[in-house]
Formats: sequence, structure tokens, C-alpha cells
Amino acid sequence: MLVRRRSPAFWSWVLVGIIAVGILSRAFHSGSVIVDKYLGDALYAAMVYTMLRLLRMATAAVRVATLAMSIMTGIELFQLTMIPAHLLHSGYLLVRLSARLIGTEFSFWDLLAYAVGIACIYLVDRS
Repeated sequence: MLVRRRSPAFWSWVLVGIIAVGILSRAFHSGSVIVDKYLGDALYAAMVYTMLRLLRMATAAVRVATLAMSIMTGIELFQLTMIPAHLLHSGYLLVRLSARLIGTEFSFWDLLAYAVGIACIYLVDRS
């Protein structure tokens, strides 16, 4: 079956692909900080863009990109509160996993990686 671009099926497959590549990027290490650390961050942001695209199919790509970057920036700024770092010490596994998912240390480099990931998926959306 041929999947038409910009359909929910297309974006669902893109989401599955991003998650698969993201897991592989964390499972296998290349020795390069850019690949080992920041590829995962870029894919994380691209995943958020893709999920937003699935929820907002009729929205312009630039608005989805702006919303995705706003969410990613909010998550990164939330790390400055140290709440995620404290959640790592919770007695509950789900809470600890959530803290790992959102991250525990603020980094401007993460923001740059998020912007690159969103820009790449935005270009896929616009083409």
C-alpha cells in the first residue's frame, strides 16, 4: 500500500521511524558526542513535531514548528528548576523514567539540537 504524503498514515510511519532510530542511537555508541548525544536530542524534538503534526493536520508547518520549539524550550527551561533532578530519587520507577525522558540538566546545546531536529522535519513537511 502506498502511503500518501502528509496523511496521518505517513506521519505515523515517520513517528515509528524516528522512535526506532532514536532507540538505536542510544543503544549503539559511535564515540562521537554529536552522534551519541545530540542526534537523540534532535530526534526527540522531531518526534514532538511529528506528534503535533498528527494532532494538527490542518495547521501550517511553520506554526507546528514554532509550537514544537516552544514545547522543547519549555521542557529545557523546566530543568533549571531542578525538579526533574530531584525526581530521579523517587521510589517510583515511572517517576524516575519520566525524569529521564524530560532530562535533568539544562543545556544550550540541547536547544540547538532541538532546533536542528525541528528544522529537518519541517523541511520534510514543507517539501
